Amino acid sequence: MQNRVLRLGLLTFAIAGWMACTHQNPDQLREKTADATSILKRDTKAVAEGVKEGLTRDSRKSVDLNKASKDELSSLPGITTAKANRIIAERPYAAPHQLVTRHVLSEDEYAQLQNRVTVTR
Repeated sequence: MQNRVLRLGLLTFAIAGWMACTHQNPDQLREKTADATSILKRDTKAVAEGVKEGLTRDSRKSVDLNKASKDELSSLPGITTAKANRIIAERPYAAPHQLVTRHVLSEDEYAQLQNRVTVTR
């Protein structure tokens, strides 16, 4: 995301430099520069809001392994419908890490979702 913002900034300055070389009058140059800057600000704000939304969405929703539906389990990273069915078949769980100890998921698969799963009894 930062690379896109950096590229947009460089593009804006390149356009402004190119326009300066085309011998436009100062008023036209100021107007086009202001337009390019406005677009850059809008796009930067949209990128920042998207990143913020993505971070809060991932961190706020926990899935309870003992109560979640197949669809809720399938929404977790790396969980297919078949793995969701296997998680449901192995219920109940006393702790989230039992996904690994019961050989439902590998340690690497569990690492991708460990912060998004909980267990209630």
